[in-house]
Amino acid sequence: MARSDPSLHAFLQPLRNDITRLYALSSSLSITYRQLAAGSSELFSPTATIRLPTGREKGRYLAVYVGLHYLRVAFIELLGEEQVGKPSHVRRTLEKAWPIEDRLRRDQATELFAWIGDRIAEVIHDDLANSKVDAPAEVAMGISFCFPIKYGSHHLIPPPHLFRPAMHPHHRCIDQTDYRQKLHNEAILLPTGKGFALGASLNLQRALLDGYECHTRRSDEDPAEMPAKRQKKYCLPKLKITVMTNDTIATLASLAYTNAFHNSRVVMGLICGAGCNSAVPMKMADLQEEKTQHIREKAPDATETVVSTEWTLRGAAAPLQEHGIVTDWDKELGAHSDRPGFQPFEYLVGGRYMGELVRIICFEWFHKIKAVSVASLPSKLVERFKLTTDFLSLHVATSRSDEKLAKKLSEELPPSESSDWMWTSEYAGHIRLIAAAVQDRSAALVAAATVGLLACTREIRLQNAEVLDPPSESESESKSDGEQETSLADTKLPENGSSMSGWKNGPEELVVAVSGGVISHYPNYKETIQLYINRLLISDGPQSGGKSVLLRSADDGGIVGVGVLAGTVAGEINGIISSPQDEAASQMGAPNIPSYFSEVGSNC
Repeated sequence: MARSDPSLHAFLQPLRNDITRLYALSSSLSITYRQLAAGSSELFSPTATIRLPTGREKGRYLAVYVGLHYLRVAFIELLGEEQVGKPSHVRRTLEKAWPIEDRLRRDQATELFAWIGDRIAEVIHDDLANSKVDAPAEVAMGISFCFPIKYGSHHLIPPPHLFRPAMHPHHRCIDQTDYRQKLHNEAILLPTGKGFALGASLNLQRALLDGYECHTRRSDEDPAEMPAKRQKKYCLPKLKITVMTNDTIATLASLAYTNAFHNSRVVMGLICGAGCNSAVPMKMADLQEEKTQHIREKAPDATETVVSTEWTLRGAAAPLQEHGIVTDWDKELGAHSDRPGFQPFEYLVGGRYMGELVRIICFEWFHKIKAVSVASLPSKLVERFKLTTDFLSLHVATSRSDEKLAKKLSEELPPSESSDWMWTSEYAGHIRLIAAAVQDRSAALVAAATVGLLACTREIRLQNAEVLDPPSESESESKSDGEQETSLADTKLPENGSSMSGWKNGPEELVVAVSGGVISHYPNYKETIQLYINRLLISDGPQSGGKSVLLRSADDGGIVGVGVLAGTVAGEINGIISSPQDEAASQMGAPNIPSYFSEVGSNC
C-alpha cells in the first residue's frame, strides 16, 4: 500500500464529522422529524398499515416489486411459526425478474403498466399451468414501489372520463363508491427524483388494473369452446389488489414477520440503495390530523400507523445546513441533479449519487490540486455521472493493493490516448481514500438520521432533544411505574396470545430492518453504520434498560414484505380471498428459486 498524501487528508476534512457533531445532528433531526410528522403534508405520510405481522399469518399471495431498474414478480407462501419461538417461514415460488427499459420510465405510464401487467400475467399463467385445480376467480396480490407514494382516499379523485358505463359484462364501471380507497389497496404516485418521469398524482391501482385487464376473460370469447390449456393462458383470473405500499414499508414488514429473537423488536425499516428512505410505527396523536383522516374513517380505534418518512426530501434538510454537513461538492452535485434541491439528504447518502460525488472530488483533487490537465484525465473523471457506485463497490472499495488497483483503473478508467499521465499506485491510493471518505460520511449520516428517527418515536432518548421536547406526562408516569409501553412494534406474540412481559430477561434490542443494494453489498457500509449508531447511543451514557439498536438484513424485503402485508390484511378487505383457499392453492407452486438482480444501486 502506497504511503498516503498528508495534504489529501486535509483536503477531505469537509467530509469528516466527529461524534459530537453527529450527536447534535441526531438531536436536531429528531426535533425536525417530530415537527414534520405533526405539520408536513409531504413528509411522514401515514400508511394504511396499522398493525405489523404477528408471524402466524399463513396463505399464498402474488407479490410484485417495481424497483428502480428491475421488476420482480413471485408467489409468496407464508408458512407461519412451525414452533413457538422459532422464526416464521416464507417460501418464494415462480419468481421472475425483468429489467425496466428506460423508455418505460419516461412519462409512459400506460406503456409501463401494460408491460407490468404482461409480466404479472406471465407468472400467473405459469402458476396455472402447473396447477391441477381449477383457476380461481381472482388472485390476491400486493405490490410495492421504490418511489414515493401517498395514501388517503380524499386524494383519489379520478378524471371524469373514467365515469362511464361498462362496455362489456366483464369490464368494471367506475363510480364514486368503487373508487374510494379501501384502506390498504390504493395509492397515488408522488413526484420522484429517481429516474421515473411518470405524471404526478397517477393512481397506481387503476393504472395496474388497466394494464392487466387485457389478460382477463373477454365478452367475445366463449370459455366453453376453448381448450382448457388455452383458457389458462388467455383467460386469466382477475387481480385483487389488497396492498399497495413502498419498499421501505415492505422491508419493515418482512423482518417483523420472521423476527423471533427474545427481547427483540423490529422498530424501523431502512432502505439504502440507489435512494434512501425509512419507515417507523408512529402514534396517531403525533401525526397531523388531516394526514390520518383516511385511517380514522376505516379504523376509528387505531392508535398507531406505520409512517413512510421520505426523509431525503428538502423539507427535512434544515439540520444538515445548520450543522455544516453540506459541502461545496454536495452543492455542485445537487445543482446538476435531475431535480436540483429536491432530495438534499439523498445527494449525500444515496447510491445513485455516491459515484458522482467521488468523481467531483477526484476531479478537483487531480485537476486543481495536482495540476493534471483536463485533457489528460480519464473521461469518466471529467464527464458527469460517468463514475458509478457499482464500480467503486466492486473494484475500489475492495482493493487492498494500490498497485493492483492502479492496473484495474488503467483498464476501466484509462486516460486519453494523447495523454502522458497514467495511473500510479499513488494516484490509485488517492481515489481509494476519496471513495472511503465519501462512504464513511454517508454511513455516519444514515446512522445519525436513524438515531434521530428512533428518538423522534421515543424508542430511545437523546439528551439534547429532550431539552426541547420533554417526555409527556403520561410517558413519565409510565416510566415511573416501570411499565413497558405497548406499541405497534410489539405485535409479535407467543402462541398462547399473551403479551410479552416487558423485557425483564435482559436488555431490549431494537431492530432496524435494512435492505437495498448499497447497504447489502457495498463493502463495510452496513458495519460502518452500525459502528456509528453504537457510538451515538453511548456517547451520552447508556440508554434506559440497556437498550441497543441493531441493523438486521431483510434480504429482498421489497417483494417478500409485500407478500407478508397481503397476508396481514387478509380478512380486513371485504371480499378478499380467504386464508383456507390460499392454503389450498399453496400446493400449486414450483420449488424455491434463488434471488437475483441485487446489483449495487439497482434497488431503492
